[in-house]
Amino acid sequence: MPNPFPTLAPAPDAAGAAPVPAEFSANGILTVDLDAVVANWRLLAKEAVPAETAAVVKADAYGCGLEPVTRALTGAGCKTFFVATIDEARHARAAAPHADIYALDGYFTGCGAMFAAHNIRPVIGDLAELADWESFCRGHGWNGGAAIHVDTGMNRLGMGLGDALALAGRVKAGHHGFTLVMSHFACAETPGHPLNARQLALFREIASVFSGVPASLANSSGIFLGGTVLFDLVRPGAALYGVNPTPEAENPMRPVVDLKARIVQLRTVERGDSVGYGATWTARRPTRLAIVAAGYADGYFRAAGGVDGVRSAEAIVAGVRCPIAGRISMDLMAIDITDAPPGVRRGQFATLIGEGIGVDELANYFGTIGYEVLTSLGPRYHRVYRGGA
Repeated sequence: MPNPFPTLAPAPDAAGAAPVPAEFSANGILTVDLDAVVANWRLLAKEAVPAETAAVVKADAYGCGLEPVTRALTGAGCKTFFVATIDEARHARAAAPHADIYALDGYFTGCGAMFAAHNIRPVIGDLAELADWESFCRGHGWNGGAAIHVDTGMNRLGMGLGDALALAGRVKAGHHGFTLVMSHFACAETPGHPLNARQLALFREIASVFSGVPASLANSSGIFLGGTVLFDLVRPGAALYGVNPTPEAENPMRPVVDLKARIVQLRTVERGDSVGYGATWTARRPTRLAIVAAGYADGYFRAAGGVDGVRSAEAIVAGVRCPIAGRISMDLMAIDITDAPPGVRRGQFATLIGEGIGVDELANYFGTIGYEVLTSLGPRYHRVYRGGA
């Protein structure tokens, strides 16, 4: 029978010993399944046929590692990537030398040389920005292209409908340098929301004016709204990393991340004893606790802690779901392992994400969304990448 309490081999501690491998010394291990990322991209690409399926890898690929994820998706056939900033674009370019890479935050005066040097396309959101970009292009003989972002109802980035329509003459004349026209759904995760239909109608009008320019509207959830919204290119992000793009239905995506944190102390408290800051949780029986080295500084939100009378988030210890006991601290949390098998030892790991605990479940306890769970995972975790060859 396999040992249910796997423990990493002890690290050498003698003076002058070889450096301790990170997997032995780390208090937490974040494993990213690149094969799952690729499988998710392929599922989305199949759903989006005949549109091209790009990949959004901004925010360090939603916390999963921009360069490893971009390399894996490039190997799977992805040809277009979206990031937020020019610095992210440089890293994406290193991993995808021949891909089309768009920087969603657009162009800033003085940054043209960086866009040209790395062959990055800015996503332009107003006419003044467009004039600035074109001034650089004329002055430096650059023709790398740019996307035009039109606001159809998000009221975030993008030029207004009137400004976009004003470009119709230039589009018709050709030699405009626009490689993509795009907008962004505000409520795609709610299929029946009336704003979806309004945005789609506006974007159809825009796409017709930008005839001959590839058009893109659908994000992860938008892909599942059906063929009328797919246009020429879709831009999935969170779904690639296992977040449910169809929250009203079962998650079609494979989980991507597994997060384990080390048990640093075991202790027993008596019935009536409180645990953690503020004494918000009280033991109702003699209780075994595992103190685990992860907290809100590592992206495990304080809101998920245990409070008397309120169901808390759970972790997996020795194959058993165990509730969080008391408030989450900056670096630590307490887990009630009373119902776990005996034999749990200091130095073993508790699973915080994985083994059936998904990012969307954790997001519910955090009071947020899976996007924020992933992008908050802290730098103290040792990262391990599997697959993606």
